[in-house]
Amino acid sequence: MRMSKGLFPTLKEAPKEAKIVSHKLMIRAGLMRKLASGIYTYLPLGYRVIRKIENIIREEMNKTGAQEVLLSALSPQELWEESGRWEVYGPELMRIKDRHNRLFGLGPTHEEVITDLVRREVKSYKQLPLTLYQIQTKFRDEIRPRFGMMRAREFHMKDAYSFDKDEKDLGKNYKRMYEAYQNIFDRCGLRYKAVEADTGPIGGDISHEFMVLAKTGEDRIVYCRKCGYAANVNRAEYVKPGVKGQGSRVKEKGLKKVKTPGMKTVEEVTGFLKCKPKELVKTLIYKVDGIPVAILIRGDHGVNERRLEKLLKAKEISLADEKTIEKVTGAPLGYSGPVRLKIKIIADSDVAAMKNMISGANKKDYHLININIDRDFKADKVLDIRSVIPGDRCPKCKTKLTFSRGIEVGHVFKLGTKYSQALKATFSDEKGKERPLIMGCYGIGLDRIMAASIEQNHDGNGIIWPSSIAPYQVLILVVNNQDKKQVKLAEEVYKSLEKEEIEVLLDDRDLRAGAKFKDADLMGIPLRITIGNKTIKENRIEIKIRKTNKIHEINKKDLISKIRSLLEM
Repeated sequence: MRMSKGLFPTLKEAPKEAKIVSHKLMIRAGLMRKLASGIYTYLPLGYRVIRKIENIIREEMNKTGAQEVLLSALSPQELWEESGRWEVYGPELMRIKDRHNRLFGLGPTHEEVITDLVRREVKSYKQLPLTLYQIQTKFRDEIRPRFGMMRAREFHMKDAYSFDKDEKDLGKNYKRMYEAYQNIFDRCGLRYKAVEADTGPIGGDISHEFMVLAKTGEDRIVYCRKCGYAANVNRAEYVKPGVKGQGSRVKEKGLKKVKTPGMKTVEEVTGFLKCKPKELVKTLIYKVDGIPVAILIRGDHGVNERRLEKLLKAKEISLADEKTIEKVTGAPLGYSGPVRLKIKIIADSDVAAMKNMISGANKKDYHLININIDRDFKADKVLDIRSVIPGDRCPKCKTKLTFSRGIEVGHVFKLGTKYSQALKATFSDEKGKERPLIMGCYGIGLDRIMAASIEQNHDGNGIIWPSSIAPYQVLILVVNNQDKKQVKLAEEVYKSLEKEEIEVLLDDRDLRAGAKFKDADLMGIPLRITIGNKTIKENRIEIKIRKTNKIHEINKKDLISKIRSLLEM
């Protein structure tokens, strides 16, 4: 491709709204442009990257025996109501009406649609196992779209669905997909970890997220350097250290009510009372299957909602709204406390070990100090419900856990019969008995792979693409377009690379050399061939490796073999 004949707009500065590296560089390097909040148009350079990722995914999926389909992005309300997700999925599900006032959902995911297809076509165990996948545009009405393609409202996704006769076969399919995902992310040049994860609105029992390690990641993960255990913090288990300086040896002080005007948050209260967050107890009002319950957690800790839900055997938990909080505590948000509270109280085990704690007084602008469990209030249950924190130890080998941030690029689930039972997707087994299909689902975000790759592979000058997903493999830069010898040699090199089916971009634009060099680094093409005066005089071609900035000078006759060897590094 000749840059003078194509659309390759670059920018010196990124828009102010771009906060992370990938968003800034994808705009500046001309990969995409914003159309509306969370909606982007891919330009030629960016779309080539998407197609490269798509091809890698398709090759690895086909190796597993999965078959490609293309499902409708529109799905009728009735189908989502069958699964029970029309209301549960929430406002992120984009809903539209047709001219007959019939409601449809714009697919954020396709469990209902694929299950409907399979329940119509698969009737016997002889048709199993079956895995179908698609690569398609998805839609989610994000509350706050941000970080470019990291959290967009329209994005590209590969979603696959497996159908098996029993859990044993699902285990085989899950393992096959897990390994295929490893191959995909390895080929894309990503540094990642597969971590145990929560299943979220998709459902199911077991799931793993594939997290690209990056400082800008929205997710927090923990892992063990010794045994390899890894999990999202929402799912992480741990063996916690003992609580020091607490217990029966600490003398209980007298309960006092103190005025804390306008002080609601942990930071505000502890700053005002000149104490530490670990001396304060947060009283969080949750709705557990619709019933208000008080959850007590230390001021510097967070609630592990997944563990709480599991220990309470609840179908659904969520933080209560402000109206409910005021109704059950008698005070607005920020002043809740356990003393004289008339709803069920569940305390974290760290709270149960505390003495002389601080909490809300269930009265506006007031807190209580020197609260003690059993003396001032009773906990209905004491459970380990806090999230993992630094210092906690691995549940498998008791080594201290390491914390990191990650970008989720893939997620695999064991769904079981969640959808097949709801939609009555059954098959006849070997004995003629009708049974629900056992399902798994497996998703990958193509746009996130691209953005995550940039987060891991960049420098102060721009993107550094891994060769496997780079939009082009080689860029030829003509220093002086007015020099006929340089132009002629550049054309010869360009045609020789094209003949060998090496993806090449020729920068033949009539611009200053400095601008071309800046754009070359910004776009991040793995190899740059510079054609200038030195090339003509010394009859040697200069190849620069974008990743290392190392320069190789070679004879023209060795060009193809050298290019191939450098691309394979």
